[in-house]
Amino acid sequence: MSKPTKIMFVCLGNICRSPMAEVVFKDMLNKKGLKGYTVSSSATSYDEIYKNIGNPIYPPAEKELNKHGLTGGDKRACKLTIKDYPNYDLFVCMDSNNVRDAIEIFNGDKDSKVKTLLSFAGSDKSVRDPYFTNRFDIAYNDIVIGCQALLDYLV
Repeated sequence: MSKPTKIMFVCLGNICRSPMAEVVFKDMLNKKGLKGYTVSSSATSYDEIYKNIGNPIYPPAEKELNKHGLTGGDKRACKLTIKDYPNYDLFVCMDSNNVRDAIEIFNGDKDSKVKTLLSFAGSDKSVRDPYFTNRFDIAYNDIVIGCQALLDYLV
């Protein structure tokens, strides 16, 4: 089986953790000069999507990215759907609830495409959700660890 090249990061609302992971991972690929990857992110809920328009990255998440010379740009929350399953090789979730919800959205995971980000780093822990704790630095560090391990896995 070939290594995945189409990767979608997944969290609950797609305004904090998964877009941060998308930005961090794209930056890592770019710095390594790796081409041919499709990287995106989505939400398991409609919490941050109103009238089919997703909210932008949560300002404190964008501020954390900016501290590291990164930006989410015009990224807006979007919803994970069953139609995404055949179009991506890997769905990288921020926590076990996201895994459960993604598998429910997909009506199963027959190809074992749904994983947690930190599983690539050999951990069963979640990327800690900064939305209520305001610890975007901790989430960012978790994401960097997971994304580096994912990159190592891919190359």
